Amino acid sequence: MTTQRGFALVIVLVLVALLTGMTVLFINDVYQESGSSRTAADSIQGGLFAEGGVNGALQLLSHTLGTASYTTLNDAWAMPITLDEERGRLRIRIIDESSRLNLNLVALPNGTANEPYMGMVRRLFRQQKLSPDLADALADWIDEGSVPNPAGAEADWYLAQKQRSRPRNGPLLTVEEVNRVKGFDSEVLEKLRPFITVYGEGPAGSPASPVNINTAPRQVLAALDERMSLPLADRIIEHRRATPFKNPAELSQVAGMDGIAPSLLTSISTKGSVYRIIAEATVGDTVRTIEAVARFSGTSPLIVYWREF
Repeated sequence: MTTQRGFALVIVLVLVALLTGMTVLFINDVYQESGSSRTAADSIQGGLFAEGGVNGALQLLSHTLGTASYTTLNDAWAMPITLDEERGRLRIRIIDESSRLNLNLVALPNGTANEPYMGMVRRLFRQQKLSPDLADALADWIDEGSVPNPAGAEADWYLAQKQRSRPRNGPLLTVEEVNRVKGFDSEVLEKLRPFITVYGEGPAGSPASPVNINTAPRQVLAALDERMSLPLADRIIEHRRATPFKNPAELSQVAGMDGIAPSLLTSISTKGSVYRIIAEATVGDTVRTIEAVARFSGTSPLIVYWREF
């Protein structure tokens, strides 16, 4: 099945590349006739190739999610794709956002801590040698209340800073937004980036965003419960390589998980529904990249984030 899906993806992307190639030939002629720069033409061609890559990836994901009851890192979508075409190269990566911890779940809109997810985030912070108190500031940024958590901050603190601002009092819109939260900076973000998301399976602010145990990295698995450890997470990864989890209850089959797995059933899943697509196109000396996040309901994608650079 994986081979068939990989073949299907290649066919889709080749067709996209051919269609895009026809378009860029036209664009190239226009630019030559108008005397515009080669770089400008390469930039437009690269943007079209990258967009074609995103569309091809969306088609692959629609096919996968429509036919599979669980998703794993052995699936075709999880394999990096490189396509070389006469005029350039297209690279595509797809990341399961459901494999990460959703920072937006540390607090509910009414200001109440969402304890299970707050615990997960604190454990991840400790694991990365960061202060668990950062979770307090994160919760205050997200919740609608005005009373700060013990190590957090509300509007008064932000308005007293050199660069005045206010907490969003709503879900983070991008991962990069955490840089605006008290105690966070670019160094903290880079430590956390492989393990966090702001796009959960439900709508923004949803109190549930299960982690896909078939795709989550060991650091995220180890943060799921206070009884977890990195060696136990490694055991889960070893198990899923040989036998992917078809449903959350099968986590109990891993040695050492029989007493922990039942308490995790509402926090884990075996199929992702939110995916990040990164399509990088190189034409000449120009590189154009599109990063998109899509939430799938059945096989229909809803784009919730789009960035071109």
